[in-house]
Amino acid sequence: MSKGAHVGRFIALTGVTALALTACSGGGGSSSDGDGDSGGDVTLEFSQWWEPELPDGAFRELMDKFEAENPGITVDLLSGPYASTKEQVVAGAAAGTMSDVVGLDGAWVSDFADQGAITDLSAVMSEAGYDESQLASQVQVDGKTYMIPVVNFVYPMFTNDDLLGQAGVTAPPTNRTEFADAAAKITTGDAHGWILPLSLEAPNGIQNDVMSWVWASGGSMLKDGQPALTDNEDVTSATDYIQGLWDAGVVAPGSFTMKEQDKVEEFSNGRVGMMIDSLAHVNLIRESNPDLNFSISAIPAEDDYTGERGIPYASWGIGIAENSEHKAEAFKLVEFLMSEETNSELSSIANAFPGNTTSVPDFVEEDELFATAFEIYQSGFPANEFTGLPVAEQLMRDFGEEFQKALDGQQSMQDALAAAQTKWEEEF
Repeated sequence: MSKGAHVGRFIALTGVTALALTACSGGGGSSSDGDGDSGGDVTLEFSQWWEPELPDGAFRELMDKFEAENPGITVDLLSGPYASTKEQVVAGAAAGTMSDVVGLDGAWVSDFADQGAITDLSAVMSEAGYDESQLASQVQVDGKTYMIPVVNFVYPMFTNDDLLGQAGVTAPPTNRTEFADAAAKITTGDAHGWILPLSLEAPNGIQNDVMSWVWASGGSMLKDGQPALTDNEDVTSATDYIQGLWDAGVVAPGSFTMKEQDKVEEFSNGRVGMMIDSLAHVNLIRESNPDLNFSISAIPAEDDYTGERGIPYASWGIGIAENSEHKAEAFKLVEFLMSEETNSELSSIANAFPGNTTSVPDFVEEDELFATAFEIYQSGFPANEFTGLPVAEQLMRDFGEEFQKALDGQQSMQDALAAAQTKWEEEF
């Protein structure tokens, strides 16, 4: 299969999960006649977490190009990491004060659509006469599109090769036994084998760092679209395995309050041997510690598993706030980002898979690390069962509460799964 065909296969299955940033300030700009040519009097606020994860100035350069092509429209980037802005996203959605254009998390789309916080993009695209066939995927609620995945990332395992080498581990582990053995050997002094963020405030660790072990061995947390946490060997096996790692003391301390950016910081500082993380953070890691010798590989599967491995994925999704007074101009920015040329450039600098069906990133040929990521993708399948579920973040939080109690010895893992199953069934 060609590179382009594989990229198409990846995106066709995507929906999202990276994390969103939306600021509490209202849709910006002064009044306009809506045609985008009003003499510079339209300012679009664009809230996202993307700019900090890209090379310095790269995203601003794209916005400058958009402004040059669209006289009368200015883009005000509101950028920041997920953790420090997460509360603003929810507050902005509830109060109707979202920025005009928003970076979206697919796990939130259903909730935001129900709140009426984000606009129906199907109607906007229809009014603009937009050709939807160029979009590799769309995230819909009740048949209406509310989010478009702009670029997509896989979540492989990152390894600090120097720490592994010092521990006598010659290659990244490929199965659970090898992973547990490597984690134990790495854990000495201030170093730990694995890092596991389980913050309930930002519970995406359940998705990326816990359920990824289920998906890596071809398993599922659902049955016929419904919760299946109990009497499910896939989930039981993975959670018992993580409990074993926890009990062995190979997990970095502070898990219960740790968020995704904390994980990346600990790995970048050389204190952790292995983590599961997004390719979006490769630039951050390289900038934070240019001397760090690290590589990526597939998430280890069960020892006897020989099938295709599920690969967690996330997307940078985009939407338009319902409260925006400049929806036509806002969609011009969406259209610009999804164009073949811009999407190719953005996916290349982000080291991600493009959201435009005809775009091709250049990173596969230019960067060995990302060539490896593409090979990992080619040999597996993208997996994220939280995408599209109702109150997906709350499902993660519900699971996380019970999972923490099990790890902490307050209840058995079996009881934790049963309690989480009950909570999930109520949400469904």
